[in-house]
Amino acid sequence: MFATLNGEALQWRAMMTLMICVLAVLNKTYLAPSNDTHDYLSWAAYYWPDCSNVDNTTALTPQQEWSECIYVNRDGQFAPDVRLVNNSGDFQAMSDAIFYNAMAYKLGCNETFAQRVASYVDVWFINNATAMNPNLNYAQLIRGVDSTGKGQHTGVLDLHDMTKIVSAILLLRVMASPSWTQQLDSAMNDWCIQYVEWLTTSPIALEEKAAANNHGSFYAGQTSSIQLLIGNTTDAQATLNNYFQGIYQNQIVANGDQPLESVRTRPFHYRAYNAAAIITINRIAEYMGMDTWNITTAAGTTVHDAVNYAMAQAPGNNNPLELSPVLAAAAMHYGDPKDAYASWIAKQDDVYPGEEYFFWEQPLSNSGLKVFINWNLELRAGDPPPGSGTNINGSNGSRYPGAAWRVRKASRLLLGLVLGAVGAAALLQFSPV
Repeated sequence: MFATLNGEALQWRAMMTLMICVLAVLNKTYLAPSNDTHDYLSWAAYYWPDCSNVDNTTALTPQQEWSECIYVNRDGQFAPDVRLVNNSGDFQAMSDAIFYNAMAYKLGCNETFAQRVASYVDVWFINNATAMNPNLNYAQLIRGVDSTGKGQHTGVLDLHDMTKIVSAILLLRVMASPSWTQQLDSAMNDWCIQYVEWLTTSPIALEEKAAANNHGSFYAGQTSSIQLLIGNTTDAQATLNNYFQGIYQNQIVANGDQPLESVRTRPFHYRAYNAAAIITINRIAEYMGMDTWNITTAAGTTVHDAVNYAMAQAPGNNNPLELSPVLAAAAMHYGDPKDAYASWIAKQDDVYPGEEYFFWEQPLSNSGLKVFINWNLELRAGDPPPGSGTNINGSNGSRYPGAAWRVRKASRLLLGLVLGAVGAAALLQFSPV
């Protein structure tokens, strides 16, 4: 049997999360300097050892490198051993699992999916035996002989996927899932209250808030979404107003470029990344009744200009698919009357009508492409084999008739997603059944 709707693809994605273990912050071999296994730990991803200062006569062990060498920044280049401590990867996988199971629950009302969401949240945030301490004091820690033993402000970015978790919980609340109990909700609120306190008072977090590039953007999105979850709408609005009146003003110049992203070693990636963060912020604001989509920077530009500029640039060695969900999100809000966004996406990806983002970023043309999912759960272009069903989009090449069937109805529910290996962010508004 072949899946015939993007909604089925989403449910397959949720089913695939059964193949991962239940993830917890305890899942690491090496501990933070606090020696508390509940403390989140990640190593600075772009910092590499320079051992020229070490007077050694034999090869250094990894542990000796970590403590005796000097670590230097190679922007955009991941150190080969940085994932030996993988709280960051586990958090991303866990938040993906939470989001896709919540989406599957929305589409099919199968309580099993909601139970998984509740279980994943309980293990990572609530259960005293496994819960993460509500801070990022040791995120993106720089190793080496001159290490401070503390995290960097850039480590706050590690938890930008909190938008997905917030979205899933909002969905379970609205649908009154029996699995999302008042006890769980109260406990998660308590954790988030403590974490927001850290985000808004810790010197590490405040340095991230002040970062002028994508780091500051993602801080605003992460912080405001959690403030929204715990009912601090006034604080959430203040966080977003601070962003738009502050660092946003210098993020996009007159031609649509984002110079603070373009100066990086992977400019195509970082332009898409920050544009995604700004789109996320706008959707959080819209959910709260704020009209921010057309707020301009000091140069008179918006994220619409940033997306158009990014689309006109050569990807270079970067994956062009990083920009596709961002273009789809721009099309959903600003429109795509000449199918410029859809045409660009189609040139990069002939199965994009089967991607999850196409399901909610509507209206968007399918470019006349036909897509099906095979037995290996792989997207394939064209018609499925005879007798196995229709393709995902139907066969008439028209604008996708089923993608918007539940999207943008009278009631609004914030749902967030960070898509793909690079984490391009999108949010959708979904109505309860």
